[in-house]
Amino acid sequence: MSTAGGNSGAAPDTSGVPPEDGSSGAAPARTARVKRPAPPSGLIIVDKPAGWTSHDVVGKMRRLAGTRKVGHAGTLDPMATGVLVVGVEKATRLLGHLTLTEKGYDGTIRLGETTNTDDAEGEVLARSSAAQVADEAIRAGVAALTGPIMQVPPQVSAIKVNGERAYKRARAGEEVELQARPVTVHAFEITAIRREGDAIEVDASVSCSSGTYIRSLARDLGAALGVGGHLTRLRRTRVGPYDLSVARTIEQLAEACVILPMADAVAAAFPRMDVSEDQAKLIGHGGRLPSAGLGSGPIGVFGPDGTVLALVEERGSTLRPLAVFVP
Repeated sequence: MSTAGGNSGAAPDTSGVPPEDGSSGAAPARTARVKRPAPPSGLIIVDKPAGWTSHDVVGKMRRLAGTRKVGHAGTLDPMATGVLVVGVEKATRLLGHLTLTEKGYDGTIRLGETTNTDDAEGEVLARSSAAQVADEAIRAGVAALTGPIMQVPPQVSAIKVNGERAYKRARAGEEVELQARPVTVHAFEITAIRREGDAIEVDASVSCSSGTYIRSLARDLGAALGVGGHLTRLRRTRVGPYDLSVARTIEQLAEACVILPMADAVAAAFPRMDVSEDQAKLIGHGGRLPSAGLGSGPIGVFGPDGTVLALVEERGSTLRPLAVFVP
């Protein structure tokens, strides 16, 4: 967010007062500011560095893309790195739908320590020796947290409680009560177990539904094992169809700001439906089309020339527009 500041720039009234140098006193002509053309609509797949907030990344992409119309799909904490999907211009209207897609993470859980944020950025609340915890018990604990589960979000999450973000209330010293929510952990695979004195470091890969907190998985695994736990490392490897293979670092994007075109972005993330010229006109005016039997999620609608026209969803026997991208 930016606001204009300073004075209005208006010059004092000197009408009728001749200039001392004998000139006409006419103000010099101002150079007209050249308006920068808007960038193409599409997605930027960023490999977010540690220490940056998702808002920091959006601010940087606004400068690199040359537009204020930039947003992101799915917040990453400052500690986390990896895939952050950024939308530019009309593609910002895709972001809410991309947020709902499946995500992948690599992380490290430290057993034997509990923190007030469920990750390494918080204060340690308790320490317990995890030396006696067997590998088999860790694997059993992970298995119990796989599949459809009820999960309580971290107190420092962005979930709103009585209209205010939970993390703001928690950081003000308030005990925040958050309700458990249904999430799905499609896969929770241990890749390494390392014993470091009384603590255990567990490396894992997780594939999960939208709304799943990996910090909460770390906390709940430690609690189930009776020793406490928190997340010490997190890297998001995938958001829907976009993974680290197509993500670019901030430095790479500063050299060349690569924007994935809207048509490619929609085709990669959603089922595709091609329509006729008449149907394209109907969609462009917010009209509905007959059901296509392509499932319950968003469907990308493309015109005869390959232009992406809209996202729609099936409602009974018709397709209802979710977002229309053409005038």
